[in-house]
Amino acid sequence: KLHSDLDKGVGTVKYTLSGDGAGTVFTIDETTGDIHAIRSLDREEKPFYTLRAQAVDVDTKKPLEPESEFIIKVQDINDNEPKFLDGPYVASVPEMSPVGAYVLQVKATDADDPTYGNSARVVYSILQGQPYFSIDPKTGVIRTALPNMDREVKEQYQVLIQAKDMGGQLGGLAGTTTVNITLTDVNDNPPRFPKSIFHLKVPESSHVGSAIGRIRAVDPDFGKNAEIEYNIVPGDGGNLFDITTDENTQEGVIKLKKPLDFETKKAYTFKVEASNLHLDHRFHSVGPFKDTATVKINVLDMDEPPVFSKPMYTMEVYEDTPVGTIIGAVTAQDLDAGSSSVRYFIDWKNDVDSYFTIDATEGTIATNELLDRESTAQYNFSIIASKVSNPQLISKVNVIINILDVNEFPPEISVPYETSVCENAKMGQVIQIITAADRDLSPAGQRFSFRLSPEASNKPNFTVHDYRNNTAGIETRRNGYSRRQQELYFLPVIIEDSSYPVQSSTNTLTIRVCRCDSDGTIQSCNVEAIFLPVGLSTGALIAILLCIVILLVIVVLYVALRRQKKKDTLMTSKEDIRDNVIHYDDEGGGEEDTQAFDIGALRNPKVIEDNKIRRDIKPDTLRFSRHRPLVEDNTDIRDFINQRLQENDVDPTAPPYDSLATYAYEGNGSVAESLSSIDSLTTEADQDYDYLSDWGPRFKILADMFGEEESYNPDKVT
Repeated sequence: KLHSDLDKGVGTVKYTLSGDGAGTVFTIDETTGDIHAIRSLDREEKPFYTLRAQAVDVDTKKPLEPESEFIIKVQDINDNEPKFLDGPYVASVPEMSPVGAYVLQVKATDADDPTYGNSARVVYSILQGQPYFSIDPKTGVIRTALPNMDREVKEQYQVLIQAKDMGGQLGGLAGTTTVNITLTDVNDNPPRFPKSIFHLKVPESSHVGSAIGRIRAVDPDFGKNAEIEYNIVPGDGGNLFDITTDENTQEGVIKLKKPLDFETKKAYTFKVEASNLHLDHRFHSVGPFKDTATVKINVLDMDEPPVFSKPMYTMEVYEDTPVGTIIGAVTAQDLDAGSSSVRYFIDWKNDVDSYFTIDATEGTIATNELLDRESTAQYNFSIIASKVSNPQLISKVNVIINILDVNEFPPEISVPYETSVCENAKMGQVIQIITAADRDLSPAGQRFSFRLSPEASNKPNFTVHDYRNNTAGIETRRNGYSRRQQELYFLPVIIEDSSYPVQSSTNTLTIRVCRCDSDGTIQSCNVEAIFLPVGLSTGALIAILLCIVILLVIVVLYVALRRQKKKDTLMTSKEDIRDNVIHYDDEGGGEEDTQAFDIGALRNPKVIEDNKIRRDIKPDTLRFSRHRPLVEDNTDIRDFINQRLQENDVDPTAPPYDSLATYAYEGNGSVAESLSSIDSLTTEADQDYDYLSDWGPRFKILADMFGEEESYNPDKVT
């Protein structure tokens, strides 16, 4: 109820309402100010409403007081029952769990106000599922209530859980849910055979590796806890049989390891043990988790085919053996109690089998045609043995007949029949390794020998060197061969084998003389190969000719440029004594080459004036100007050289221009050391050139020159 102090009760005040739910949930009496709810309220939907009220004058419509705000709070009542939002539940717990083992925790939610009264205080209880399980009233945790619950007795449990508000008091609302609990398996049961003795009947004709029977031990457990391993206890007959586990049925499958023979032994007895693969140590006290049963096997007599004395027969016979010659025999027997006679015959598959025959009663094998090892070296066929009393029972055996060789073919040289020799070949050089081949086949392997024929032994061209390992080398017997004199040589080589009787043949080896480089690589073996471009098209020939023309043009241009460069570098000063210094790029001939340098220019000063062409290159550095007196005729060359030497010693730009021309390199440790004038002394100290005489005949001319100069002038110029 709203009331203004200005309201005198005469109807001059009007009350208005605005805010949450005004006009829809709440309404106000404009005259009295009473507020009424016009529909039902739900606290869980909206717990409070914020409204604004104001008193205004009826006539002027002006507010009599400021607008006031107030909150209407919805008071809770217990109108919502607890609900299990995650139900129904599914849980599991291992069998044989102790009392109090945790199973699951359930939770119920009550939408009522937990802060007001006990409307939202929930208490849990079990309506169905006792006495197997219990639940905590406050937390909702479900636990086992009985010990040793056995899955093999009962596996599934359905528990009904109730959640009640108001603390479980009378009048409270309740909700329920279902919990499905499964007992999981543990290995608490050993395997057990349903009976102590198993009887099996097995035909003696059963194949090795085949299954001859099944036995089964029962394990009430589930999954891997029920997996069983079977083993044969060592004893009578255990070595003839084996047992494995069928993973799908957990049965023991007995298999045959060795053939059975009714005539040898008619019955076998052994024990089989069944045990669990996965044991649980908590249940060891229950006892051993294995069981044992006896297996008795009775062998059934069967009418069996004959049995050969060997699994395979191997025989040998020489080629060209006369028809009808017996080369061997096969033997088969009927091992059944009522022994029957055996008949033999060849299993015809192709025409090759017709080369041999077999005696139907005795089993002897003989030749039916002449045999040739070079045509067929081995025969492989089958012999069939059948019982006379029951021809349908047959056995087969393979027979291999090796044809032995008779030495009837001479050995021959293997390819190549043609080889080559270089024109520059040296004596004793191996130009070809040859081998031999023989169509005969010796059991111990063939040995071949090589030699020249008598008519070729006297010719001094080539010889054969037998390496005694079935190979031989063709060697030269002279230095050098000429294609112009003889292009082809024919070398007869005799080859013998080591079999009996000895066979030999003469093979002619063709040797072609070829032109080779210094490394022995063949360049051409005939004149036509040098000049004829065999197999080249017209376009290719034109391209080759164009390339040759271009190369010739390049060479001509290069020579022209070199000559022009030499003309530009010539120096024409007639005052310079260096006219005799010659610069060239080819290597000199040493001391014995007296044509490369004209020493007479040093002894005839007139040559200095006449020779105006300079052959060295002037340096770019500016030279100091100095007065050079003219050299008169008949001036002693010695005084002239001394004068020039003194001038050049003080002139850093004077020739030579420290240019080095290397003609040969003797290497480190040379007795002659350096012959360069770069490191020569500038003083006139005496120098002894007698050591030049010790350098050998190549320095004889140089030693004579300096020896003559020393005798002519005792002063040495360095």
